[in-house]
Amino acid sequence: MSAPERIPPRSVTAAELLTQGELKVRGRIREASNAALFCTVAIDGQEASCVYKPIAGERPLWDFPDGTLAEREVAAYEVSEATGWGLVPATVLRDGPYGEGMCQLWIEAAPEAELLALVDREEPGPGWKAIGFAEVGEGRTALLVHADDERLRRLSVLDAVINNADRKGGHLLPTADGQLYGIDHGVTFNAENKLRTLLWGWAGEPLTPEAVGVLKDIEDALADGGPLAARLSGLITATELAATRARVGALLTSGTHPEPSGEWPAIPWPPV
Repeated sequence: MSAPERIPPRSVTAAELLTQGELKVRGRIREASNAALFCTVAIDGQEASCVYKPIAGERPLWDFPDGTLAEREVAAYEVSEATGWGLVPATVLRDGPYGEGMCQLWIEAAPEAELLALVDREEPGPGWKAIGFAEVGEGRTALLVHADDERLRRLSVLDAVINNADRKGGHLLPTADGQLYGIDHGVTFNAENKLRTLLWGWAGEPLTPEAVGVLKDIEDALADGGPLAARLSGLITATELAATRARVGALLTSGTHPEPSGEWPAIPWPPV
């Protein structure tokens, strides 16, 4: 009698793992301003590390009165996936030990990757884009710059679409395999223009042909009945969805990266 054929374990996607896997809390991420828990999630013999942010641990924000941070984090992931750029780690809304919340795949960043720098000069060097001058102590200032990196440029387009009010240096996670992820998208999608970012290096410059093509695809997907509109409708308000459509249309009309409005601080604080 022959031995029964062994069936290999089913391969699950990151989204399936995050949504259906058993979620276990391993510790708290103390640097976070809202409740953020380091967890593992496992299913069918597969396990991954993740971040779980329960809605119950969110602090109310007067300027983001609608929806939740968790829902906006998932909405940012959905837009990222629609671009095809994969700039946001897999993110889902699910129940957990402390109620419903956002669950996002943990990303191990490569600390040696240099995307930001302070330089003692008036203009950025080759391969860098200027952000602005920063005080460095004892009455001295230095020029804050970011890398002239196509991954960052794509992320700046995504931020313009989702109206990211908090793109800090600590929210940039380059990995050893050359990927770049952006995290912490809880303050996004506001109907008012609140773009605050470190990635102003391309402000006023023409969008790349690739970005224009992606934005046209996003515009179609956001139309009434479109797949992205359907996914976002349960995560952000109708007004916020309409504002997202308007931002995409404005980017395509101008054909350029947005510029600071001058009506509020354009760079988040602290910047890193």
